[in-house]
Formats: sequence, C-alpha cells, structure tokens
Amino acid sequence: MDLSGIPILDHHAHPLLQPDETADPARFRQWFTESTNAEIHARHVPHTLFFQSGIRWLAALLDCAPTLAAVLEARAAQDYEAWVRRLFVEANIELLLCDYGYGGEKALAHKEMAALLPCEIRPILRLEKLAEQLILEYDAFEPMVEAFTAVIKRARASGYVAFKSIAAYRTGLEINTASPREAAAAFKLYRQAAQRNGRLRLASRPLGDYLLWIALQQAAADALPVQFHTGFGDSDADLRGANPLLLRPLIEQTESHIVLLHAGWPFYREAAHLASLYPHVWLDLSLAVPFATAGIPGMLRAVLGMAPLSKIMFATDAFTMPEIYWLAAKWGRWALGRVLEEFVTDGFLDENQAYQTAEMILNRNARELYGL
Repeated sequence: MDLSGIPILDHHAHPLLQPDETADPARFRQWFTESTNAEIHARHVPHTLFFQSGIRWLAALLDCAPTLAAVLEARAAQDYEAWVRRLFVEANIELLLCDYGYGGEKALAHKEMAALLPCEIRPILRLEKLAEQLILEYDAFEPMVEAFTAVIKRARASGYVAFKSIAAYRTGLEINTASPREAAAAFKLYRQAAQRNGRLRLASRPLGDYLLWIALQQAAADALPVQFHTGFGDSDADLRGANPLLLRPLIEQTESHIVLLHAGWPFYREAAHLASLYPHVWLDLSLAVPFATAGIPGMLRAVLGMAPLSKIMFATDAFTMPEIYWLAAKWGRWALGRVLEEFVTDGFLDENQAYQTAEMILNRNARELYGL
C-alpha cells in the first residue's frame, strides 16, 4: 500500500543539533546506532542495515554516488534550511511534538525549530529534566516541590501537550509511591552532591517517584498524556528495568493517559498486551521504527494483531539531524503499508479498512489523544 499521501503527526521526537555537529563522517555515523561506543560507531555502524540503506536512499535523493563521502559532500552543497524543509515535506510530517530534554547545549531551541521546519511544533515537558533544574536552584525540599508543582500546573497553559518520563533510564519502571519524608531525605543528598559537582543526574527512586506521582495527578486533571520511555535505548538504559509490564501497578493506580514509547522493544508483545487491557494506555512505535529495520513488519504484525488499532501511534523519535526524520518516516510507511497489504490479501481487512487503519496510526489516533 502506498501511504505517502497520509500526513504524519509525529507525536514524539527531539530537536535538531546545529548542522556542523553532523558534518563529518564520525559524527554523522554515530546517529545510526543507540550505542555510545566509538568503536561501534567507526567499525560496525557501516555494516548495519539502517546505515547502508540510509546512505543508498539519501544518495538517490541527492543524486550522488551511494557512499558516505559522496552523501556528505552533496549534503554540504545544499542550502541547509532548504534541505531540512525538503526532507520534512517529502516525509509529509505535518505536526511535531518535541521533547527538548534531549540534545544538550548544541540542540536548537523551540523558536529555532519553529522557524526552521515547515510544520507546526508543540513542546513536551520532560519531568526529570525539570526536577534536576529545580533541585539545583532550590536549597530546601518544600520550596523545590512547590516550584515543581507550579510548573506542572501551568504546563497546558504554557503550551505543553504532554509530559515525558525517562524513569526507565534512571531507576526503572517499577515505580512506587514514596513518602514526603523519604523524598526529602533523598533531596538533601542530591542537593549536597549538586553543590559539590555543579550538575545533577536524578536517579533516586524515592525522590523521582514522589515527583512523578505529582505530575501524574496533574496530568489526569488536565488531560495531558504522560509518555514513558520503555524498552531499548542507549547503553544508559538497562532493559531489565525497562519492561513495560513493570508499569502495571502504576497504570492501575492512575487515570492519566499513559503512552508506552518505542513499542517497548523488544517487549512489544507486552506493550501491546497492556494497550489491549487498559483504556488509558496507548502504544507508540517510535525508535523501534526505524532501528529494527527489516524486523519492523514482524513487530507490526504482532502489535496490530493484539492491540486495538485505535491505540497505536506512529512517531519517529528522530533527533540530531533531519535525515533521521526522513528515514524513520520512510521505514515506517514501508513496513505499515506492507503489513496492511498482507492483511487485505489474507482477508483480515478490506482495502478501505486498511487505509483507514493507516490514517489512524500515522495521524488520527495521536490527534485525538493529545487533543490537537
């Protein structure tokens, strides 16, 4: 099925970096893997299907030889703003929900992204990033919590369309309730460490869980979905604590809309199971698309076979450079079109139902969930 005419509502992605950050071969290659290891980047990324197909497809777009050197040379010859716009127009991305908590000092700010891209952009609030900023700013626990709560309460009025948690990266998805006393004790230790080091990485279960529950309560009140990283990521993510099944106690204690990001890969069957059980749980396909490459259709068959089609959403989880957005959209449309065509051939869906399913997954489900 040709799904190129269906616009994508990319409900989970990250900002671009300054263009010179991906101009040379080493820095370009590293974004085709979740590994942070330099040997993987240099020696093994060129032998991944994602990289090899990406170079071939980009070369065809740039009308150059299918080599990294030729692609980078042709890319450098493009007007950067025109190149970015071309990639987004060809990917047919009409709306982007962006988590700015990833990317560092070289990442484009919201106003810069809005000026550069040919589509509308709405921000997502990363909870752990907010907490880290406030722990560095406040000397005492109670004022920090008050400031955190105030930002959370103003989130929708400030233009945010969702919250995002990376608890899976920090303490795992087995999220419990914590008392104010436990959270205050953890705050004291983290505040002392921050004063010594001048920086902070929130990896305290009592403090992180305590603040997360504050956000969940406000999210339910304001109908703001809460996105949770689940499944694989870079080497900082321990898969043993990233299985979405660990969220089941939280899911049963909150009325917030919960979005299981990245299909929970490799736990996509578990994620689909949760989406099929609970009316307030949704399943996202990003990161698994495009990194699973030729394995994406197998994942989609399992997910679409279990979860309601009205609960599945496509996103790119793209970051760093515009080519990742384009490649993710290309992989996603190819795999979804292939699987839906199989469903039609096998008599599971008729052609109209299959096309409506594609519209739901690529756009409509996210539009309804986020109230856009």
